[in-house]
Amino acid sequence: MTETREGSLDIAIHMLRRAPKLSLSEEQRDDLERFARSRTLEARKVERARIVLRAASGQDNQEIAEALGLCRQTVGHWRECFLAGGIHGLEDRPRSGRPARILAPTINEIVRWTTQSTPLTATHWSTRTLAAELQVSFSTIGRVWRAYGLKPHLVESFKLSNDPRFGEKLQDVVPLYLHPPEGAVVISVDEKCQIQALERTQPGLPWKKGRCGTMTHDYKRHGTTTLFAGMNVADGTVISTFMPTHNHQDWIRFLRLIHKQTPKDKDVHLILDNYGAHKTPEVHAWLAKHKRFHLHFTPTSSSWLNQVERFFRDLTVKCVRRGVFHNVKELEQSIQRYIDEHNRKPKPYLWTAKAKDILEKVKRAWHVQIARGYDKATRALDSIERCLSANVEPPLVPPERSAVPAPA
Repeated sequence: MTETREGSLDIAIHMLRRAPKLSLSEEQRDDLERFARSRTLEARKVERARIVLRAASGQDNQEIAEALGLCRQTVGHWRECFLAGGIHGLEDRPRSGRPARILAPTINEIVRWTTQSTPLTATHWSTRTLAAELQVSFSTIGRVWRAYGLKPHLVESFKLSNDPRFGEKLQDVVPLYLHPPEGAVVISVDEKCQIQALERTQPGLPWKKGRCGTMTHDYKRHGTTTLFAGMNVADGTVISTFMPTHNHQDWIRFLRLIHKQTPKDKDVHLILDNYGAHKTPEVHAWLAKHKRFHLHFTPTSSSWLNQVERFFRDLTVKCVRRGVFHNVKELEQSIQRYIDEHNRKPKPYLWTAKAKDILEKVKRAWHVQIARGYDKATRALDSIERCLSANVEPPLVPPERSAVPAPA
């Protein structure tokens, strides 16, 4: 009876010590076999791949350890790592490395001085000026700045719109990007005025290894042109024309071009800015005769809300800024070639931001400005809070016809 109990105990202990079963998918098996055969992979990774392959074939830890010349604990460890994390579980975990030389108080002090103070004789810190102030090396300052993404030498421009109807206009425009109305065409329109036909006084130096393109700082100016463009937000195609000026007569001519090049049985929703030529009595009269046109105005100082501005940016960088033009005609031909090529393979810009998220972000920015001492009237903030408190998306086309808007 005693022998039977001892035998049962040995069997139970043996069952407890049995390694967990391991199975592989076809993809995992292919990867591990490739690792096991590799002559260039790190030896430890090859070894771990062989452990897992043998474990998947049914061998227990002791058999694998004897075959590969390892200890049983090592085999069991990598078996469990694979079961927990798959192939990624065979990677080494990040280690703490050597003790930190720059202590947390020093790092916090560097960040605080960088972001909350300036030198007496400059507008921003450099690594050497801040290093002298804090009695550390300039390389230490550089490492902390890189770790925290601090770049005091760079500055970006920004502007918060103070349009008293900022929230309402934003909620009118954004749904046109996210959920365009069925049976209608949504076009983002604007004018790129005063495009200069510039001829450099000397040709640029030739490109070579280690030297980028060059052009002279001075130029000869051969006149200007204005590009009227409308981008279909659904497919990215662009309707365009050139005019020497950009008054309300030119704007009406462009509206006629859009009317001509869009299906007559569809409504046309235009997203545009608050330029005065868009709102003259003559424009209102033309719109009154063309009921299918609906205008949606962006808030003031909010060109980022008009997608065609992004197209203008690409046009400027890729076609205009580094071009050499001896007259306005050459400039217009170059721009038209760019637009024609764009329309052969159009690609729309994808808008993902929701109106509520944008309003919340701009609201936070306004509160930061107020906390920093901005004491002027914040009419846009009142509009934002009004829209957020309402928490109701307005109809896509306002009840009152948007083609004859109230002055911004």
